[in-house]
Amino acid sequence: MSERKQINFTIIPDEEQGGTRTYANFCGVAHTPFDFTLTFCEVMPLSEKEIRAAESEHVVRAPVKARIVLPVQFVPTLIAALQENLRIYSESHSQQAPVPRDNEPVH
Repeated sequence: MSERKQINFTIIPDEEQGGTRTYANFCGVAHTPFDFTLTFCEVMPLSEKEIRAAESEHVVRAPVKARIVLPVQFVPTLIAALQENLRIYSESHSQQAPVPRDNEPVH
């Protein structure tokens, strides 16, 4: 039986391989027993017509900018990294990060 060898390394994004930046101001989260799907959208201000349609249909359509599927095992690491970065951001900007209220949806 072969032994597993542990190798420590750092992953660095290779910007020369076409890394692009995409803006999103909404993230929907869904999951299966095997993975989590993060769907990033850009929600623009609504026109009067769109507001009326949203009031009657209770739906606002927003273009999907990216859909990322993550294995379940990766999610705790992602959450920890986001929490750490939010802590550093809050400390450096001397403000508390906004926390959703009980009646607000968390997506």
